[in-house]
Amino acid sequence: MLPKRFRRFIPDPQTLREHRALRWMGPMLHDRRLWHVNRRGIAMGLAIGVFFGLLMPVAQIVFAAVAALLLRANIPAAVGSTLITNPITFAPVYYAAYHLGAWMLGHADVALAEVDLDRVAARTETGLALWMDRLYTVGPPLALGLLTLAVVLSVLIYFAVHWTWRLRVVRAWQRRKARRQQR
Repeated sequence: MLPKRFRRFIPDPQTLREHRALRWMGPMLHDRRLWHVNRRGIAMGLAIGVFFGLLMPVAQIVFAAVAALLLRANIPAAVGSTLITNPITFAPVYYAAYHLGAWMLGHADVALAEVDLDRVAARTETGLALWMDRLYTVGPPLALGLLTLAVVLSVLIYFAVHWTWRLRVVRAWQRRKARRQQR
């Protein structure tokens, strides 16, 4: 069964409650819904993790865990799904998000090599100025693309998990019914 396979990776709630850095959250971590493997908790946790994993390049695990705690979603699912952006997927995700944002804003794609070097040369801090100019150029399309991807994918994942979970339950009911009728 699927949940039993993953339970060995889920940390023990008692261990987390007694952890030195998390002790101040003790009463909040007692809620069983934060650790229970069920359709709503897993779907919400995955959606939260994907949202923060795509939207934030740093501290995404912390934000996902806090959001899961506040929304009573499965914390391990939220924390684990932030890894949608990792060193392997980071570049393709940000590249796609930039192009999506540029398309949504109606901007022609600007290659990083085409940054206005005359404006950069006029400033004394060429290294920092070049990076700031690049950020100014790609920032709005990238931010819009990341926000769009985060919202759309988290909603899709939420409903996909609900639908898949429901489908598995219905199929299990049908198999049990078929076995009973064979007897």
